[in-house]
Amino acid sequence: MLRSALLSAIFLLVYCQLKAQNSVFDVGLRFQKSVNLYSENGISLNYSSRKLRPDRLFFGFTYVTSRLGSAYKSNAIKQDNYLLSSAWVFRQKHVWRPFVRGNLGYFSADYGDAVFDVLPRHSPIFSTELGLSFKASLPLKLSTSLGYNFITGDGVEGPGTLYPVFYQATLSWDIFSKNK
Repeated sequence: MLRSALLSAIFLLVYCQLKAQNSVFDVGLRFQKSVNLYSENGISLNYSSRKLRPDRLFFGFTYVTSRLGSAYKSNAIKQDNYLLSSAWVFRQKHVWRPFVRGNLGYFSADYGDAVFDVLPRHSPIFSTELGLSFKASLPLKLSTSLGYNFITGDGVEGPGTLYPVFYQATLSWDIFSKNK
């Protein structure tokens, strides 16, 4: 279901690009780490419409998971994060571009062992990020940020592996760019 929704969204954005010449659609890999806990990796999609603050206001979807990070071939807890985001980029005409991002989403942990069944496994996510993006003349972009989860847990109230502070780096490619 999630895969078909993502493919439909990508198709719709590509179709919209045929009509819009200055839109941005960044597709990339996100590498994220919670401070003192897991590494999580995944995908990030960000779109900026030429009709609504082009290359300044971005809307996005991110999926990061410890399954592709700390839990890969280990006994670490498998957790998944699904995020919808909105970002505002400052100094969009410059190579170094600061940004602020707000995220809303869903967190799920798979503890695996039945002994942990009493622990909370799911939580909403509400977080913010402050970051810096590097974008030269290529359609390649490197973004890094420091984030804070406002909803966290200690294992009794909320999942115990949803830590408050995280940092991330995203390497993305603007698939709508004419400089390929």
